[in-house]
Amino acid sequence: MAAAMVYLRSGFGALRILSSPPALVHEIQKLNELVTVKYSVQKVVGLEEQKLPFGTEKLLLIVQAKVLGGIDLQQMREGDVIAQPQGGFVVRLPRPAILHVIIDEKETKVWDRQVTWWTPWVPYNNDLERKARLTAIEEVKQTAMQMGVLEDAQRQAEAVIRNFLEAFGVKQITFRSTS
Repeated sequence: MAAAMVYLRSGFGALRILSSPPALVHEIQKLNELVTVKYSVQKVVGLEEQKLPFGTEKLLLIVQAKVLGGIDLQQMREGDVIAQPQGGFVVRLPRPAILHVIIDEKETKVWDRQVTWWTPWVPYNNDLERKARLTAIEEVKQTAMQMGVLEDAQRQAEAVIRNFLEAFGVKQITFRSTS
């Protein structure tokens, strides 16, 4: 295992620290979940449910959500940072992912809900709105993926990790993708 000299800068001058790739991985892992992009997505979801003995219930839901993309740095392992003989490091980051989808409850609303006019005694199904929300979350994820959330998350994560390591004095950083 190769060791490298890394400098930690402080307000009182440069403090010289001997660090190894496993120590850098440990420092990177401390960042936990690295959220690098936030997308706002609005979706309209319509569901229809058949009623017994006949008739239907329809629901139209407008969902406003935030999609947070980034990298789970807890997935990094000791071999994901490699010291190069000529100096610098090769860093293998985990794949970017959609880390969270957060529905904005203030902006999300049932736009329309109805049962067929010839079955007015059929009560609304409260579970239909829950199903619509679950469907909306999946559609929001798909829309964000089509918009390029994972590519943006990867690019931004590399920039953040580069800045983080440069703060430790590392000048040469190469990123490799995980296979």
